[in-house]
Formats: sequence, structure tokens, C-alpha cells
Amino acid sequence: MRRSLAGVALAVTSMVALSFLIPLAALVMSLVKEQGVTAAQQRAAALAPVLALTTDPAALQESAASLDASEHLVVHLPDSGPIGSSKAPANLLERAQQARESISQAIPGGWMCLQPVVLPGDRVAVIENFVPEAELTRGVKESWAVMAFLAVGLVGGSVLVADRLGAKVVRSSKTLARASRALGQGDLDTRVEPMGPRELRDAGVAFNAMAHRMTELLAVERELVADLSHRLRTPLTALHLASERMAGTPESARVEAAVGELEAELRAIIAAARTPLAVGPMAQGLLGTEPPADRPAVGAGAAGPRCETADVVRRRTAFWAVLAEQQNRACSLDLTQEPTAIALCDDDIAAVVDALIGNIFRHTAPGTPFAVRVVRTAQAVELVVEDGGPGIPDPDRALSRGSSTGSTGLGLDIAQRAASATGGSMHIGRGPLGGAHITVTFALAPPAPSARRPRISRRRRSRPRGR
Repeated sequence: MRRSLAGVALAVTSMVALSFLIPLAALVMSLVKEQGVTAAQQRAAALAPVLALTTDPAALQESAASLDASEHLVVHLPDSGPIGSSKAPANLLERAQQARESISQAIPGGWMCLQPVVLPGDRVAVIENFVPEAELTRGVKESWAVMAFLAVGLVGGSVLVADRLGAKVVRSSKTLARASRALGQGDLDTRVEPMGPRELRDAGVAFNAMAHRMTELLAVERELVADLSHRLRTPLTALHLASERMAGTPESARVEAAVGELEAELRAIIAAARTPLAVGPMAQGLLGTEPPADRPAVGAGAAGPRCETADVVRRRTAFWAVLAEQQNRACSLDLTQEPTAIALCDDDIAAVVDALIGNIFRHTAPGTPFAVRVVRTAQAVELVVEDGGPGIPDPDRALSRGSSTGSTGLGLDIAQRAASATGGSMHIGRGPLGGAHITVTFALAPPAPSARRPRISRRRRSRPRGR
């Protein structure tokens, strides 16, 4: 492209320069010739009054010398020969004498001017002024050289400017092409600096926006895979507990092995969604980008989600209470009687409850008690889950996605992102039961004008049978 732009500039500028240069050169030559002929005619006309007064050769020579053209100015007297070296053809001279006609025309070697002068006694003298060819072209070559130099400078300057502009366009295009190839090979961090003409700058801005949006979409997809896989661990825990109740039966070992294989597969899926795989640049690009820390939970971006936190917590705790009874875990549930509507869907809250209670079953010994509370404050709803286990030694590390020791690290991350989606937060401490005390704060949803009054959850405590 750069060479093409320079070639176009060269062709166009050359045609424009030639279209002006050729007529201008002819005009300069014509003007120089015209000036030489006019000067010769003026000198002949200046000598005519002197010839009308006297025909003395000495006086005429002195007058011709005063006109700075004595070598080309000749006077033809009627009674004597010419005064000076004549170059006029005989036919032209005879024509000027007889017809008394002023003659100015080109002859071989230059230009001839003949001016007849009528003397007393009806005699005719002729003043001859010859202009050599060198006088007719004096300064023409120099003028042509100057014009040619200017034309070459104009053409060269236009080609240089076109080359610089072309270089800028080519550089911007190559940068955009390299970034596109890098993005196609999986480098999602590739960005370009918009440069060049406005169209290419707009293309660079659009490319950066596309790459940023692609990174966001891939991060959301990756989180969705990990979160959905983590949700499957809730029924998996139920199966694991059921297999423990089958201990000693012929089917126990087979069920336990199947549950273990299923859990291993889920761990592999979560790890694949979190960690780049060595399957080529594209797979690394798809799996190697960390999502933003404030990414909303699954379903939080839907149009107008809304749910009653207390109702969802009651249903999910009832599910876990059955499993707690099988492991002799004391389970208490305390729900507020006030409305607890937040801007999340039921599945999101259920995922939070399952993640927090599931962690208790996975990381504490059977018989460890736990409690679940839902508290309504002025501007928020607090979900509190605590247990009597060893607790979480490093809360800050536990809140970092994927860095918890001995697990996938997604349970707490699901809860934290759900809270962040509503403008809330999560806190980890040590509770009255002696173990972990996790408080997830959700901002209250704005009141719905046409919504029904939500059902008021009643405070209830449940304990496993036999305890």
C-alpha cells in the first residue's frame, strides 16, 4: 500500500507539473524573443530622426554607438554604400527601399528589422538592425532549468508526503493485523493503540472493545461452568451420606466407588474451568483469564430478579437437616419475621446456602453442630451460618477464589459474588459455637409497586431426631 500511494502521488503530481511546465516554457521563450525584436525596432526608430537631419557617416556611426548596437545597426544611404556590416538579404532591402515598408521577420541566424526613412529630395534610406539568434534565446535555458528544478522539487515533495502518510496507514494496519492474529491464537490480553487516520483509529477502538467484551464473556462462561459444577456437589454429598448408611451391605463399596469417581470428575471440571490447559494457545486463552472480582453471581444479571431470602433458606436448610440427622449433627434455624426481599433469584440464594452448609459437611467431622440465621436490618438482610468445627484459620485467603486449602475454593466465592451483586459483603470470623462464623450481607431490593406482600417466615428451630 505504501508503494502504491507513492506511485499515485508521483503520477498525479508529474501530470500536473507537466501540464503547467510545458506552456510556461513556451511562454518564456516567446516573451524573450518578443523583447529582443521590440528592442531592435526601438533602436531603429531612435536612429531615424538622426538620419533625417544628417547623412554624415561619422555622425551616424556615433549615434549608432550611443545605442549600444553599433555592430548590428547598419544604415543604407541612397547615394553610397551601407555604413556597417550588412546581413540583410537583397530582396528584403530592395523591398524596403522601393515600397517604403517596415519589415521585421526571421532570417537564417536571427531576426531582421528594416526601417525605411524618407530623406529630402524623395530619397529613401534604410536602417537595418539584425538580432542574432543568441539574443532571441538569452536566459531561456536558465529559466527552463529553474522551472524544471521547481517541478522536480514539487514532485519529490509530494511523493515524500504521500510516503509518510502511507507509512502511517501501513503501520496502523500492520499493528491491527498483528493484534488480530494474536487474539485469534488465544492471547486475550492483546490490545492496540489507536493511531493513523480517523477510520483506522475507530477500527482500533472497536478492536479493543471487542477484545475486552470477549474476555468478559469468556470469564462469565468459565465461572458459569465452575459454579454449576460446584452446585452438583450438593446432591453428591447426599449420595455420599446415603452410601455411608449402606455400610456393610454388598452394594456399599460399589456405590461409594461411584460417588468417589463422580466427585473426582466434578473436581476435574472445576479445575479445568479455573486453570489453563496445555492443549494449545486457544485453550490457554479461553481458560487462563481470571474474571473480575466483582462479577455478579449466575442469574444476577437477569431482568428484575427478586426473591424472599427467608423462604429459600428455610427450604434448603430443611434439605440439609435430613442429612444432619443421619450424622447426628445438631441443626438450628432462626428466621426473621420481617420481609427479606433481595434482588437475586431463588437459585442464587439456594446456591449460597448449599455452598456454605455443604462446606460444613465436607470439612467438619460428623456430629459437629451448625446453625443458620436470617436477620433483617434497616437496609440489608444478613445470612449467618456458623458451626462448631475447627474454623477457618486464614479468612483472607479463604475469600480468594480457588486458594482455599484442601478444596476447590468455589463455595465461599459463590457466596461472596452473590452478596456483591446486590451491593453487600461477606465476613468470616469465629462464632459462639467455636467454629467458623460466616455472615453474608445482601442489600434489600427496592419495593415492588404491584407485588404482593411476601409471606412472613416464622422462626423455627429443628433438631435431628433422637438428639
